[in-house]
Amino acid sequence: MTTDDLKPAAVPGWLTVSAGVAWRLLVLLAAAAVVVYGIVAVQLVAVSLFLAAIITSVLRPLTNLLSRFMPRALGTVLSFLAALAAVGGLITFISVSVSNQIPSLTARLINGIDQINVFLERMPAPLSELDLTSLGERLSDWLRENSTAIMGEVVTRFGTAAEIMTAIVLAIFCSVFFTNSGSRMWDWTLSQFEPPTADVLRRAGRAAWQTFAGYTRGIVIVGSTNGLLAGIGLAILGIPLAAPIGVLVAMGTFIPYVGSAIAMSVAIVVSLAVKGPWWTLVVVAMIALIGQIEGHLLQPLIMAKQVKLHPVIVALTVVGGMLLGGAIGAVVAVPIVAVIWSVFSTLRRPYQVDTQLDPQIT
Repeated sequence: MTTDDLKPAAVPGWLTVSAGVAWRLLVLLAAAAVVVYGIVAVQLVAVSLFLAAIITSVLRPLTNLLSRFMPRALGTVLSFLAALAAVGGLITFISVSVSNQIPSLTARLINGIDQINVFLERMPAPLSELDLTSLGERLSDWLRENSTAIMGEVVTRFGTAAEIMTAIVLAIFCSVFFTNSGSRMWDWTLSQFEPPTADVLRRAGRAAWQTFAGYTRGIVIVGSTNGLLAGIGLAILGIPLAAPIGVLVAMGTFIPYVGSAIAMSVAIVVSLAVKGPWWTLVVVAMIALIGQIEGHLLQPLIMAKQVKLHPVIVALTVVGGMLLGGAIGAVVAVPIVAVIWSVFSTLRRPYQVDTQLDPQIT
């Protein structure tokens, strides 16, 4: 036996490369897990900062415009007052609309259920065996039997409502400072680092903010358009609660592909109960038309430049965010992934590409 026979066999090159990639991926996954765990641990703060960034991205352009004619602090105050007036007016309009329609809605709902029962009786079994009236009676009995448990759940959820209000107040508080002096805060942060690191952070921060702000403004425009079209269409068709359903559709747009469809299902249920199945088909056609307008007009014109992600990636991101963080995760997943991809794309390009850009985050 020679000494050459005692030498260990050489490791194949492909195995060395694969092992190197594997342990680096494990390190990245571990770092990502630590970040996610930290965010979940301070979820209230994280949600507040996310809401503050949304508010800032929407109100900062108005503040920049007003600051040309008045002190920036005054422009910030006027911007927030205008936003509060718009939100307050919308809430008042919805409240009045709902309260005015409740008396007639109850009678129409009972009549609609009778019409659906008649329609189901003409359908083949097993649909003909369905009885919505008996289902309603059984639901009422279940509510009476479980009223104590329901009240306990309401008390439990009250704490969640208090946390939501805390997050909203903290978000507004932070967004005031971000809107008024966000650039100065960012410049101070960069000044704590040496020039090479500061340059990288400046480029990454600019790319991240431009992507996030563009996504937020775009989704607000798309959601408002969808909600307006849905509200007007439902009002023309005589569907009750058109305004609240329109607001639900606008809010649902923040969850791509899924949110609007879930919100529109409310319109289908109301239409089915109040107007009957044939009018419901008209509502479904209107929903399909709004979906086509969003998919072929609004998304390409408004969102394509902001979110450079393939639709498959967007869909997987929404589902992944929903699995990790529920409804909140579904809302924040797409902008977070879009920001990460934007920062990665920016930093992998040569530095000279961005030297002509304004270093300020606007």
